[in-house]
Amino acid sequence: MIDLTLGRIFILVALGACTMGAVAGFTSGVRGSDEALQFARKMVWVFFLSVTGAVITMEYALLAPDFSVSYVAQVGGSDLPTWVQVVSLWSALEGSILLWAFVLGVYTLGMQLHIQKRFPEYESWALGTVLSVAVFFCFLVASSVADPFAPTPEIKLDEMRLIWGEDASGMPKNGSGPNPLLQNHILMAIHPPMLYLGYVGMSIPFGLACAGLFAGRLDAAWGRILRTWLLIPWGFLTVGIILGGWWSYEVLGWGGWWAWDPVENASFMPWLTATAAVHSIMLMRRRGHLKAWTIALVQASFLLTLLGTFMTRSSIFNSVHSFTESEVGKVFLIFLGLSLCASVVLMATRIDRLTFPEDRIKGPFSRELSFLLNNLLFTAFTFTVLIGTVYPLINEAITGDQLSVGQPYFDKMTAPICAALIFMMGVGPALPWGEVPLRQGLRKIQIPLVLSVIGVGVANAMGMVKVWPLITLGLSIFATLISLEKMAEPLWPHRSNAKRLWSAFLRSNKRQGGYVVHIGVVCIGLAHAMATAYSTEEKHSFQPGDTYALMDADSGYELLFVSRKTKVESHLKADIATFELYQNGDIVSTIEPRLNHYLATQQMIGTPKTHSGLGEDLYLVLTNLNEDGQGVTIEVHTKPLVWWLWFGGGLMALGCMISVWPTKRKRIDESQVGLTG
Repeated sequence: MIDLTLGRIFILVALGACTMGAVAGFTSGVRGSDEALQFARKMVWVFFLSVTGAVITMEYALLAPDFSVSYVAQVGGSDLPTWVQVVSLWSALEGSILLWAFVLGVYTLGMQLHIQKRFPEYESWALGTVLSVAVFFCFLVASSVADPFAPTPEIKLDEMRLIWGEDASGMPKNGSGPNPLLQNHILMAIHPPMLYLGYVGMSIPFGLACAGLFAGRLDAAWGRILRTWLLIPWGFLTVGIILGGWWSYEVLGWGGWWAWDPVENASFMPWLTATAAVHSIMLMRRRGHLKAWTIALVQASFLLTLLGTFMTRSSIFNSVHSFTESEVGKVFLIFLGLSLCASVVLMATRIDRLTFPEDRIKGPFSRELSFLLNNLLFTAFTFTVLIGTVYPLINEAITGDQLSVGQPYFDKMTAPICAALIFMMGVGPALPWGEVPLRQGLRKIQIPLVLSVIGVGVANAMGMVKVWPLITLGLSIFATLISLEKMAEPLWPHRSNAKRLWSAFLRSNKRQGGYVVHIGVVCIGLAHAMATAYSTEEKHSFQPGDTYALMDADSGYELLFVSRKTKVESHLKADIATFELYQNGDIVSTIEPRLNHYLATQQMIGTPKTHSGLGEDLYLVLTNLNEDGQGVTIEVHTKPLVWWLWFGGGLMALGCMISVWPTKRKRIDESQVGLTG
């Protein structure tokens, strides 16, 4: 019972600390009290340490496992691999909320250490806002709504004893463990934490944006801080989404990575608005434009994370990502409503205190206008996804009729927006700041444009005839050439001196990182278009020794079924089919798709296996075990360029790290360049 008592003490201390810290932060902002600010800083430390203690306590209970703790009885097990016991922390509702509070504690402390003593006029308001968000999540964990440290009801323990038996202390010997889908791939140890670091991290730029409104100022120096703390969760969210697609591809056996699932959309929408906000901040810092729009985008990114969390933790959506029904969904909806109202009121009452430059965006050929169009496209993309996701719920609430909005809607509606965004990734960087004549603007893009048209013509001559892949290829060539050119501009004069070249790279790290991200986006867009348009699927039954030449004659692939075997582990029994893959007569790989039978839940989970290459993936799914004990049936998918999806995601993460990496450089006093409110 020590886990129950200690965990609850930690959570209650965390709740008290963030409550008092929030009050102190707002008090400091209103009165300018340095003592209140100092107290708020101390409460941040107490909040961080106490919620860290709660997480450590829960992990100890999961590793023990201590089935007297309700959450451990729900997801724990004594025969689980250690990594599964550790990741069980975020495998169900209560533990995921605890993880959210812990991640918020880490972010809040990091923000405080970064800005303290540098921006006192903002810091008080930022701490007050972020700690107010923390109050909500600590309350959820401390209350009965999502309490992971509640004692296990005796009826539940009796049920577990009946199934698993009991040890000398009277506790059950084992538990069922988490959902088998969450045990089926090591990516579950990485994908959810990355999403949480993205989701929870949006609280920080939200707090910083609100601080600017409270303070009545939004100068360029604060804009730089806002950009950094927006890019950090944006980078984690990017990695989380890419890893989620990879997990879906590796585990679910349908051969895809993105199905426009409502919960997938829930993670994608704040990514879209945050991406728009990153670009908007650049325009705000450079020209002083779009201050209110920038704040609105940052606030929307935070609110959409709350919406996504509500969608995941209520039972209104059927999804492999969703948790079971609970009261926490309703509580999240209330908090979302309150946060939305507070954001709108704050914006309406304080935005007039921010002064705006008198000049306007000029001319159709300017980087400023390209940034504005970029923002409008991202906003249209967000609304398109939002409407397709929530419309079925609204329709059912009004008419009582159930309907679904599936992949055809999203593909049809978003494809033109994606194409326009890739085009703007090329046009925007090519144009200079300020108005330029039409001829000069066209001159900036004519060579990449001509080369992209030539590339499309060559691809068409080689047999690529589908329209959208050709359009995507042309736009991808165009955007990549301009990105590479812009990356090389500050480096080219120093190409003969490695030390100066490196120094030039460091001085332009934000620029370099941004273009690396652009190239990553191009890789993902092109790979998705090609794999979607040119994938093949076939099904075949095998007996040992059978060979099968794939329908794609150009690949030269041939499969040889070697054998079928059974492997028993502590928590599962796996039926494995071993295939040898030959190309033009030479063996290139051994592929072993399997069916995992989880002993605790008696659930069967298929695990596909892939032979991955730069050109295409060969994807095998074991669908059936023949009753003769030897034969199998498999689905074989060929998917071009899938490797480039994951490579593109890696480039985006790398570009984000380059952009936020701190470098020493001489800076002008940005508060003197006309951006001060």
